Amino acid sequence: MEIHSDFQQKPKIMTNPKSNSSAYWKKNLQTLIFLLAIWFVVSFGFGILLVEPLNNIKVGGYPLGFWFAQQGSIYTFIVVIFIYVVRMNKLDREFDVNED
Repeated sequence: MEIHSDFQQKPKIMTNPKSNSSAYWKKNLQTLIFLLAIWFVVSFGFGILLVEPLNNIKVGGYPLGFWFAQQGSIYTFIVVIFIYVVRMNKLDREFDVNED
């Protein structure tokens, strides 16, 4: 019985597991720091530091600074979570540590 090459599993070859692990965690931390910085800017920057200038802009009848302080940071956090999940799934596949 002949097995087609499409169905053969490729052996997992890790040339240097320690450097692979370091590269994985470096990219993971870069992603985490970048996403937390975005969340910080939106929640603290727009919601507290820049609230007065943003309040001059109205969105749906409400001042934009108020919106960022009350809802914008929460919505941003939810979007950041989804971006993190997608990015980590991609990173897991790139370094062949996914659960599939």
